[in-house]
Amino acid sequence: MFTLAEVASLNDIQPTYRILKPWWDVFMDYLAVVMLMVAIFAGTMQLTKDQVVCLPVLQSTVNSKAQPGTSGKADFTTVETTTGRGEEASMRTVSFGSAPTVTPDVPLSRATSSQYQPTESGQEVKKEQKDSSGRKTNLDFQQYVFINQMCYHLALPWYSKYFPYLVLIHTIILIVSSNFWFKYPKTCSKIEHFVSILGKCFESPWTTKALSETACEDSEENKQRLTGAQSLPKYVSTSSDEGSPSASTPMITKSGFKFSADKPMIEVPSVTILDKKDGEQAKALFEKVRKFRAHVEDSDLIYKLYVGQTVIKTVKFIFILCYTANFVNTISFEHICNPKVEHLIGYTQFECTHNMAYMLKKLLISYISLICVYGFICLYTLFWLFRIPLKEYSFEKVREESSFSDIPDVKNDFAFLLHMVDQYDQLYSKRFGVFLSEVSENKLREISLNHEWTFEKLRQHVSRNAQDKQELHLFMLSGVPDAVFDLTDLDVLKLELIPEAKIPAKISQMTNLQELHLCHCPAKVEQTAFSFLRDHLRCLHVKFTDVAEIPAWVYLLKNLRELYLIGNLNSENNKMIGLESLRELRHLKILHVKSNLTKIPPNITDVAPHLTKLVIHNDGTKLVVLNSLKKMTNVAELELQNCELERIPHAIFSLSNLQELDLKSNSIRTIEEIISFQHLKRLTCLKLWHNKIVNIPSSITHIKNLESLYLSNNKLESLPAAVFSLQKLRCLDVSYNSIALIPGEIGLLQNLQHFHITGNKVDILPKQLFKCVKLRTLSLGQNCITSIPDKVSQLLQLTHLELKGNCLDRLPATLGQCQLLRKSGLVVEDHLFDALPSEVKEVLNQDTSIPFANGI
Repeated sequence: MFTLAEVASLNDIQPTYRILKPWWDVFMDYLAVVMLMVAIFAGTMQLTKDQVVCLPVLQSTVNSKAQPGTSGKADFTTVETTTGRGEEASMRTVSFGSAPTVTPDVPLSRATSSQYQPTESGQEVKKEQKDSSGRKTNLDFQQYVFINQMCYHLALPWYSKYFPYLVLIHTIILIVSSNFWFKYPKTCSKIEHFVSILGKCFESPWTTKALSETACEDSEENKQRLTGAQSLPKYVSTSSDEGSPSASTPMITKSGFKFSADKPMIEVPSVTILDKKDGEQAKALFEKVRKFRAHVEDSDLIYKLYVGQTVIKTVKFIFILCYTANFVNTISFEHICNPKVEHLIGYTQFECTHNMAYMLKKLLISYISLICVYGFICLYTLFWLFRIPLKEYSFEKVREESSFSDIPDVKNDFAFLLHMVDQYDQLYSKRFGVFLSEVSENKLREISLNHEWTFEKLRQHVSRNAQDKQELHLFMLSGVPDAVFDLTDLDVLKLELIPEAKIPAKISQMTNLQELHLCHCPAKVEQTAFSFLRDHLRCLHVKFTDVAEIPAWVYLLKNLRELYLIGNLNSENNKMIGLESLRELRHLKILHVKSNLTKIPPNITDVAPHLTKLVIHNDGTKLVVLNSLKKMTNVAELELQNCELERIPHAIFSLSNLQELDLKSNSIRTIEEIISFQHLKRLTCLKLWHNKIVNIPSSITHIKNLESLYLSNNKLESLPAAVFSLQKLRCLDVSYNSIALIPGEIGLLQNLQHFHITGNKVDILPKQLFKCVKLRTLSLGQNCITSIPDKVSQLLQLTHLELKGNCLDRLPATLGQCQLLRKSGLVVEDHLFDALPSEVKEVLNQDTSIPFANGI
């Protein structure tokens, strides 16, 4: 027994592949069902009613016809059949004269009356003779049954006997041929996957939203063209002539200010925000469609299999029609049978009748008619298969009717499946095309992004950087949320790992924005947004992996002051950096390039007249060609870091306006060329740290305006007296060398404010050091110092004192007289600080708000 739920569930079952069955396949399926019914009907009739009735052909048929039937001496046969339910006809032979007569069994009284009372009235005798007339065959019932079966197999043509079975076999073959591509393992999985994805795409809320937005855009365009129209329904149109946007129109303009300004657009149903679950499902569908397309477009097995099974059905139709037509005339009601069983029956020839002949002939003609219709449909299918290239599918019509002009054309099995779906309903492919469009996917991401990143959430991520500017950092998003451009007080915007970043016209609201970071983010901008950035942006950071990631509009920002380019470049691609376009950056002051250059691109001189700072950070690649530097006469700051330089480049000596030179992290061993720096009258800062310098030449005295000298992390063993002749020196850093002695000449540096000698081998501090009364920073850590002189109290402006890592036993109590020194600025072991007198510790622990001069 079936439960009610099980029976009800049968009504919910839908054909899985109905969308892939065009009208001809459906029609052929119905024809196959009709042919199957014909086969079953014919087979049933044949099993229940098909039989042959045979009578012997007598040798003296002509003479028998000439004898009168009423002669008293004539032979006659009386045959009477009595039938009934549960009874059998019985026959017996009665002889009159010399010939035997086969007559049915009759009651004894009647037989006796007919044999022994011949003297009855004439009317009764004539009546009896009339009823018993016929041809005598001398055969009994078993012989009739035997001959009927013999003649059924010998006299009937084979087609009359096996017609139902042949029809059944042919029909099953045709049904299997029609559906084989749905069952073959290598195609079945692809078809199931396609049907599953197609159904989800058709029912996805995102499809409805995307198409409805297209309708809204079409109505807006019509509204702008058709002036005087008053009702909104008049504008809704999906025609390709009025609905297709220009290919050059940016996507963001479609969601620009025009829609929000028109009141009729408010009446459109609100579908702009998808449910989070629907949005995630739509994103998953995009990914599935992308993978399915890559998988199916590689082969054309489904197409070949469908063509093959159609060809098989056509050949089958021709074969059936050819041999079946020949047997139409062989099916007849009468047949002559010569069984060659005369020794058993006594007759050589029989005349038989086939009671199913007329029915079989009609069924055969019906079957031939069905086969002809089936065959013509097969021929039409072949015509359709080869009339157009089914291994190519174009979404041109969909592109014209929608705003998704980027829907790609597909090929091979993917194209064939879409052609098949079009025969069912073209709306399926139209909705499916939405998930092939990158524009559609970007719109979905944009809507989901805006739904997730609201103004309030973005406001929580705004922070203040080291420059006390409001900064927003967005990382690994699918796009830039619209609410970002409502943060009108934002100063710095950082976009990192956002491949589909688009900057709309709304950025013009951010009047405070002056700094933009694009980290692996090839952002696209609208024309209005570009105009705003061109006039207002002052600082731009671009980090990239490939040169192509640098947006072209970067080189057109005429008011840009600072440009930072960070990415992988090599000598072959130097010209691809786009530096030749920097000539448009008329106000560029700072250029920072962090890469793997082997030479400075010659075209960098295009910005030389106004460039004041050039920074080149290499990744260890040796910078060989530096001749371009000679033309950059206005450069005030030059940094060549990690460029594997072994000497100071001579091109630097031509930079007459140079004020600061940084050659950090190179391989410089000698600086004998430093004498040439005497021509650089404005040079005030020289950084030669993190190199391999062994000694400082005495010619350093010629750099009379030098105020800062950085020689840390080298291989110096001593400080020459020439260094202390630099009367303007304010900062001296010789940390992490091998210096064992601080010369007494250090007292000559009356302007010295910062002295760093950490990480050396100094054991004694000269008293002259404390004559540098302007010292604010004194770093003496990680040396071998055993005591600190009490004269440290003379350093009244000292704010930072590092003593940690030495061999000190105590600290001088005079530290308390350093008025600006506090515990936070005293770097020393805890036990040494605890050993100080309590009054000194109280002074050092005090907070102070006393301002002091900067000095630098």
